[in-house]
Amino acid sequence: MVLYRTVVCRRTLEEPSPLRLHLTSLGREYALAFGERGASVIVNDLGGDIKGGGKSSAAADKVVEEIKAKGGKAVANYDSVEDGEKLIQTALDTFGRIDVSPSSYLFLYRILRDRSFARTSDLDWDLIHRVHLRGSFLVTRAAWNHMKNQKFGRIIMTSSAAGIYGNFGQANYSAAKLGLLGLANTLAIEGKKYNIHCNTIAPTAGSRLTQTVMPPDLLDSLKAEYVAPLVLWLCHEECKENGSLFEVGAGWIGKLRWERTLGKIVRHKNQNMSPEDVRDKWDQICDFTDATKPANIQESLQSLVEVLSKVDDGEGILANPTSAMASTGSEAVGKVLPQMTFTYTHMHCILYALGVGMSTKDPDQLKFLYEGHDDFSCLPTFGVIPAQSSMLEGGLSSVPGLSFDPTRLLHGEQYLELYKPLPTSGTLTSKASIADILDKGSGAVILLDVHTYSNQELVCYNQFSVFIVGAGGFGGKRSSDKASTVPAPNRAPDAVVEDETSRDQAALYRLSGDWNPLHINPSFASTISGFKAPILHGLCSFGFAARHVLKQYAGNDVSRFKSIKVRFVKPVLPGQRLQTEMWKEGNRIHLLCKVKETGAVVLSGAYIDLHAAPGASVNAVPAEAGGLQSDLVFAEIGRRIKDLGAELVKKVNGIFGWEITKGGKIAAQWSKSNVRSASLFTGNGALHKGPYTGKADVTFIVADEDFMEVVMGKLNPQKAFFAGKLKVRGNIMMSQKLEMILKDYAKL
Repeated sequence: MVLYRTVVCRRTLEEPSPLRLHLTSLGREYALAFGERGASVIVNDLGGDIKGGGKSSAAADKVVEEIKAKGGKAVANYDSVEDGEKLIQTALDTFGRIDVSPSSYLFLYRILRDRSFARTSDLDWDLIHRVHLRGSFLVTRAAWNHMKNQKFGRIIMTSSAAGIYGNFGQANYSAAKLGLLGLANTLAIEGKKYNIHCNTIAPTAGSRLTQTVMPPDLLDSLKAEYVAPLVLWLCHEECKENGSLFEVGAGWIGKLRWERTLGKIVRHKNQNMSPEDVRDKWDQICDFTDATKPANIQESLQSLVEVLSKVDDGEGILANPTSAMASTGSEAVGKVLPQMTFTYTHMHCILYALGVGMSTKDPDQLKFLYEGHDDFSCLPTFGVIPAQSSMLEGGLSSVPGLSFDPTRLLHGEQYLELYKPLPTSGTLTSKASIADILDKGSGAVILLDVHTYSNQELVCYNQFSVFIVGAGGFGGKRSSDKASTVPAPNRAPDAVVEDETSRDQAALYRLSGDWNPLHINPSFASTISGFKAPILHGLCSFGFAARHVLKQYAGNDVSRFKSIKVRFVKPVLPGQRLQTEMWKEGNRIHLLCKVKETGAVVLSGAYIDLHAAPGASVNAVPAEAGGLQSDLVFAEIGRRIKDLGAELVKKVNGIFGWEITKGGKIAAQWSKSNVRSASLFTGNGALHKGPYTGKADVTFIVADEDFMEVVMGKLNPQKAFFAGKLKVRGNIMMSQKLEMILKDYAKL
């Protein structure tokens, strides 16, 4: 077992950086490896024995000579690790600053005082902790401010299996080594905003400490050179790993994490809790089936918050929503949520536009900010605002068995489709239902369909995909055909738009109705959610990207906006710049949204579908040989209009349209048009092939195969509608007259 303590700092951009090591076999291997990659190395070793006695400069001097012989830079140093300031100052005096990647500034020390616990003296305990734990603290503290000022640092703490698992005769050493892990985890949290990463390794390698207790063949398999590559990678500026623990040896590397049982609440409200209560629930307390894996103190504390809630409610059940999801997941699909009403004025439209970054600095945006503008309009993505109350204001929690902590809800994906431009004021009614529930292991995904109406007319349709952390593992299905995203084309984007979010962007956007304190309260963001500062709403980034596309490809014409789909990937901090990359393929605009400063992807799998500009041709999707199945139905419609047109006009008195899709895109039958529509006009009526140039009263959007299933009576139209297979745009009440057109042929 090799026993070390390690600290890593950053390399300078102007010159090679210092690397300083206490020489064990690992230390020597690290020094040579970093030296070969351009590091300026300070080699330190007191040259003592494994109990900490003696002193010699020979070991350090020898490694310095080896590094120089290979063309590297190295200087010997002989200070104790307890003189942390001196060690850091030696590096600064010799090489100018502390830095990493690919060079590193590394400290190692090895010493053992093995005793059974009963025989461990104060000296044995104190010496081990002085060298391994206190020494690490002193050296790291000396380097910390230099790393903070440089906005970069890499720290490696070297623990051991004895610290992780314990080991006979090493109580002092085990305590110190596990203490290093706790120190490293805290440094990872505190250093994150300064780009300082801290990780811990528990290596197994042959060394001066183990050569007397390990056989030669085992020592040969545990060469230090099988450990060094992990250390070099963790020190590299491209490595984003932070706050992790790795075991490494013999060419194998494994990452460790904490695991916790679901546990059992054994306390009841207004009742005493007894040891017998614990005894009776002991098997469940210790059952690791469907165990959780808390990654931070916030996730750990969250379970206690849930426990308190359940105790207050008089429940003595599992402190994890998994069981509830397991028993109600499939039954909840199709459940209709309470109807929600949303009344708004032009002020709400303007406030939303400001919330997603609109500004009077751009004259083209005034139409969204001034109610007196000749073309005053409501941004299309405002369509999520009246619908979100179904998700945020108790709608989901009204379904029996779907109780969960709202702080564990994450917005995963969003789809929005408009059937007409949104009015700038009015009262809208949203009707929501649960489309599906998926088991993602670490959590559950709920697909929530929301149809929003103005009076009886369908205005827009939303699908919210929400992820409930910790609610997975209930044995449900993992995917659904009711939700999908589309990757961006594999080529350079056709257009890129950048926009800066303001420091108060989240504070402004939340006035549109999302009052989650995660976006405004620093304490809540840090303590409950683990973010270093309040983050921007995902739907705010969604609004930014959508208006970029609307301006770039539709000239801010809201009537051209049809639908948008995005997947939320990472959060944005208010004040960061958003960069939207766009690819145009027909009337579909693929998009990818990133944080400019970090390159982190914010929105992926995203696209916006636009209606064709008036008079413009549309890219067609070639029909398969033999045309569309629905052609037969439209031929029948044409025949009936020809024979009974005048009679039908009196009964129907409206214009119907159809968009028949194939392969997810609107299909074409002729002239490369991607719209196949039939419209009933005044007079004797007429069947028109191709895009209708006027405005249909009601339009049906349905796949060719689904259309035939409905027509033949194999698919119930209402079920098709709620399943998202049949969509209706315009006056939904007029759709009831469709049977008059199709008569006996159709079962609509």
